[in-house]
Amino acid sequence: MVYPYAILSGQVEAEITRVRVDGRPLDYAKISPSLRTVALDADRDGWQEAVCDVRAVLPEEEIAYGPWSELACVAVLEEPSTNTRTVQRLARDRASGTWQGAVRLRRSRHRSRATLGIRVVAAVDGVRGRIVGWSETDWVIDLRAEIPVRDKEIRIVETDFRDGPYVWLRRLKDAPWMVDVSGDLPTVYLNRGVEGLTALLRGSGTVERATAALLNAQIVSDVWETMFHSAVSDIDSDEEGRPRMPGGWRESVLEAMLPDVLPGLSPADAIVELRARREEGYGWTELQSRIQYAAALRAQLPKQLAATLRLTARPPQGDHR
Repeated sequence: MVYPYAILSGQVEAEITRVRVDGRPLDYAKISPSLRTVALDADRDGWQEAVCDVRAVLPEEEIAYGPWSELACVAVLEEPSTNTRTVQRLARDRASGTWQGAVRLRRSRHRSRATLGIRVVAAVDGVRGRIVGWSETDWVIDLRAEIPVRDKEIRIVETDFRDGPYVWLRRLKDAPWMVDVSGDLPTVYLNRGVEGLTALLRGSGTVERATAALLNAQIVSDVWETMFHSAVSDIDSDEEGRPRMPGGWRESVLEAMLPDVLPGLSPADAIVELRARREEGYGWTELQSRIQYAAALRAQLPKQLAATLRLTARPPQGDHR
C-alpha cells in the first residue's frame, strides 16, 4: 500500500502486560505473549469488565526527527461482529521510552473475539489525524477460549468408525471417540456408529442437557490429557541443550496445565522437570495422576459431574415418598 505522506518505517510493537477481570488479575497462563492472545473464558464467571494494561514500543529516532507533529500513540480495541471500537490514548513514559495505558473491555459490548492493536497518529503536511504507524500483528482477546490460541483450537469430526472414510479408525470401531494430535490442529473424531452418541451430545431436555454436558466434559478432559502428552513429547532443546517450549497450540496447552501438574514451578523450570522425568523415568508414573487432574480441571469435569449428580438425585415431581 502506498501512502501520499511520510509514515514510520521502523517497527511498532504492542504488548499486553497484565489483564484484570473485575479487579482480579487474570491467570498468567491465559496470556500468551508469543501468540499475542488472551483467553478470557467468559463462560466461567459472571464478570463484567476486563482491563488490559498495554505497552507500546515505537522507533524513537524516527519519531524524534520525522516530518510530523502532534504525534499520539493509541490502542485500538475492536470487534467487527459487534461493530464495537474503543480507542485509548497511551501516555509516554520518559524513563523507559515506551507508551503505556489501560484499555477497558466491557463484556456487554463484545461477543467472541476482539483484536487490540497500536496506531500512531500525527499531523503531516499540515493535515492532522493521519495514521503514520501501526503494530504489524494485533493481539487477539478471545472471550470464549479457555486457553490462548489464535485459531480455533480443536476440530470436531463426526464419522462412522466402522464404515466411514477414515480407514485407520476401523480398528477402533467400538470406541465412542478418538483424539488425534498428530497434525497442526488437534482433532476429535466422534463415532456415529455408537448408537445415540451424537444425539445425546445435542440433548434438549433438562436431564439430557446435564448428561450431555458431563459427557462433553469427559471428552474434553481426554483431549487435554492427550494434547499435554503430545506437547511434552515435542519439547526440544536450544543451542545450549536446554529444554525449549514447543510452538503453536502445544505451547498454549503446557502454559495452561503446568501450574496444576507441577505447582510452584515457573514454566521454564517445569519443562526442565518434565523432560527429565520423562527421559529418566523417575516420578513419571506418579505424575500421571496430576496430569489427569489438570485435564479434568481444564474441562470442568468435577463441576459438571456434581451438577449432573444433583440433578439426577432429585425425586421426580409428584413423588412424595
